[in-house]
Amino acid sequence: MKRMKEPSGKSSPAIEEVVQVCVDADPGICGFNCRVEVKKTDRRKVTITIRGSECKQIQKLAMALGELTLKELFMPLTRNPIYVEAERAGCHTSCIIPAAVLKAAEAAMGMALPKEVRIRFEPCSRKK
Repeated sequence: MKRMKEPSGKSSPAIEEVVQVCVDADPGICGFNCRVEVKKTDRRKVTITIRGSECKQIQKLAMALGELTLKELFMPLTRNPIYVEAERAGCHTSCIIPAAVLKAAEAAMGMALPKEVRIRFEPCSRKK
């Protein structure tokens, strides 16, 4: 990661220019893993491709997605085009693929660092 000088003279991490981000998404028990590829095509636009999923709903979602703008990226969930299309495609409410698409888009647009995210189930310990 590049470091930039702040006005105070201190170094701080900066997000490097990213052209393409690829995410391998494992949605869990369904086993319908896929690859999300997001490519920055303009200063405020990305194209989205989802590959490799055997899930019919994710295949429908993949066909419905194309370009995403910076403005659309930060729309509320109920109006966010990724989640709107996921609902139209019949995706399960807790499917993590739409979130993976948005995380990849954020990273490709330079709005976030490409850092792994995880939801991990663990045994619950009983407290007495």
